[in-house]
Amino acid sequence: MRDAEIRRLWAANLLCAASVVLTAVVPAFFLDGFTVLGTHLTWLCVCSVCVGTLNVMLCLVLKPSLSPKRSSLGNKISRFLKCCIYFFMSCILFHAIIVLYGAPLIESVTETFLFAVLLSTFTTLQCLCMLGPNIQAWIRVFSKNGATCIWENSLQITTTCSILGAWFGAFPIPLDWDRPWQPEVI
Repeated sequence: MRDAEIRRLWAANLLCAASVVLTAVVPAFFLDGFTVLGTHLTWLCVCSVCVGTLNVMLCLVLKPSLSPKRSSLGNKISRFLKCCIYFFMSCILFHAIIVLYGAPLIESVTETFLFAVLLSTFTTLQCLCMLGPNIQAWIRVFSKNGATCIWENSLQITTTCSILGAWFGAFPIPLDWDRPWQPEVI
């Protein structure tokens, strides 16, 4: 049983990685002049939508979490609305954190918010798909030694690596301010 879960998790992670790579390649066939660096806003939108859709589909197909005890339509709608609110709150929270770490507050609001949406897609959306809007489950999974299955362990690793990767990716940016491709600060 554990080997089957590892294979399912491995396939899910490979599909997520492939979707990120494909979002950098496939839009060039449909959009004139598309490049990841040249049209980064388009890429952020395409990547967020593709990865988010894939995460929701994988959650529905693989069913890594246990089904809820109550399965009435009202309960499902309530859970879905709570998940949407939590996702939006995480986007706002990541946006605020990114601004506090030095992103421009007014000049690049769109870029900063789309980056916050992408970061929320890689972190919060996966947690919402597997754990739902249950705050106690989130605290249990992200506390020390709180993961009880391989899927929850994967959540810990993916969330931590996404946040650290975003920080390490932005860390060297101030070191290149003397380069001609950096905007001038007045």
